[in-house]
Amino acid sequence: MAQQRIIEKPGKLIVAGKRVYEERLRDILEPKQHGRFVAIEPESGRYFLGDSGREAMLAALEAMPDRRFYLARVGYPAAASLGGYGFRKRLG
Repeated sequence: MAQQRIIEKPGKLIVAGKRVYEERLRDILEPKQHGRFVAIEPESGRYFLGDSGREAMLAALEAMPDRRFYLARVGYPAAASLGGYGFRKRLG
């Protein structure tokens, strides 16, 4: 069995993971899995679902412990978002 190569650079992993999601998984997952998390192994196209990002990643790592994964939230532009309140210093 040929050994798969591991995508080393994070940017390449992200691009490859997004491509797999957009080209192969979006139409399959979004109708029934909206809001769940998906961990995608871009080289093989295998994916693992969970109700949280942690759950999806644990399932992925259990099945493929030596691989790297792209994490996405089904139907959302990002798996997580950051927010907060700041203040503006008044000038003048």
